[in-house]
Amino acid sequence: MEKILELYELQYSDLMTLLSDEKPASSEEIRRLQLISEKILQNLGRDGPGLLSISGVPEARNLPQSLLPLARKLALMNYDDRKQILKDHNLGSDVPLKNLDRIVSSFAMQLKYGQEFKAEFKSTVDGGEFSGLGFAFQELGFCMMELGLSLARVCDRLIGGSQLEQSLLQSGSAKVRLIHYHSISDNVAIKTAAANGKRHGRGCKANLRDNFRLSDDLNSDLWQQWHYDYGIFTILTTPMFMLSNENDVQECESPSGHTYLQVFHPEKNRVLMVKASKGSFIVQVGESADVLSKGRLRATLHSVCRQTKMKNLSRETFVVFLQPAWSKTFSLSDYPVGCLTLDNQNSESCNDGLSRKIREIVPPLFSRLRDGMTFAEFSRETTKQYYGDSGLQSNR
Repeated sequence: MEKILELYELQYSDLMTLLSDEKPASSEEIRRLQLISEKILQNLGRDGPGLLSISGVPEARNLPQSLLPLARKLALMNYDDRKQILKDHNLGSDVPLKNLDRIVSSFAMQLKYGQEFKAEFKSTVDGGEFSGLGFAFQELGFCMMELGLSLARVCDRLIGGSQLEQSLLQSGSAKVRLIHYHSISDNVAIKTAAANGKRHGRGCKANLRDNFRLSDDLNSDLWQQWHYDYGIFTILTTPMFMLSNENDVQECESPSGHTYLQVFHPEKNRVLMVKASKGSFIVQVGESADVLSKGRLRATLHSVCRQTKMKNLSRETFVVFLQPAWSKTFSLSDYPVGCLTLDNQNSESCNDGLSRKIREIVPPLFSRLRDGMTFAEFSRETTKQYYGDSGLQSNR
């Protein structure tokens, strides 16, 4: 039976109150804000899961609802038309979009703090539903960046110092991604289009004989393998689920009532399925925040599981990755040695099969981070150990 983690929900108004210089009006309000502060540290800290949600963000009430459905449309579009739209809206991708067996399609943009909105984007391919794509990326992305910056400021106040906020401001930018997690029927549609002669890039056509052979990835029960994010915070919209058939696609509720984001809680030695309120934003702690906070915050070990019984269910989300400047130097002098391993070196909690499997494919922090290493060096080493030629997930 699935174990559910209902995220602690921080109200946006309370987040703003914690940042205010105004003194609370009453002792009851002082105590209420103290309890909220304790809950933040409890959930983002060493004994917690390393994530929480923020709800009631007024500026972003309708933005995800209009942007998220475009992820699937872009993912299933023919290669040349999609390439033109991405170019027109200053978007790129960090997944091989020519790969017909891909189970995730990602569309990315780099945003800078203080950057002005570009209100007009043209599209030579489609002047309708994609005409505001670039602007929507910016509007929602900047809103989520501000959420992360505000939470970093609050965490700095609670743990002492200003490392998190300053590191984000020194970085000056963040990567935002619109992500489509494919249903099995999505991949069948992509391969059918290729088999019918529609181009997915120069000379890239599916082999008719192997057209509907499912790769190992397509049969996987994970959309995304277990890993840590190595930045400071990752901000995510609660996902949208889409149910498709031959003639129609519609938004639907999560079949299991949760987000299909799952976390591994080392203290409990258990996988927990994350549940969050619709319209809220999920904040995950990354490894850089773990190190910069001297272990006061806990990086979130997570994956995205796949609903394999419903072959026409897809998942859409929008993600902002907040990280330090590439030149930021890490010091391990005050960082607890035990935090460098996946489970604080508690081997007794590693007896079950899933724990062992996770530790076989997730390189421990001590193998990727050295004292005095810059964030650029840390990110390169992390990517190498996960996905390089001899990486732990290079063939997964």
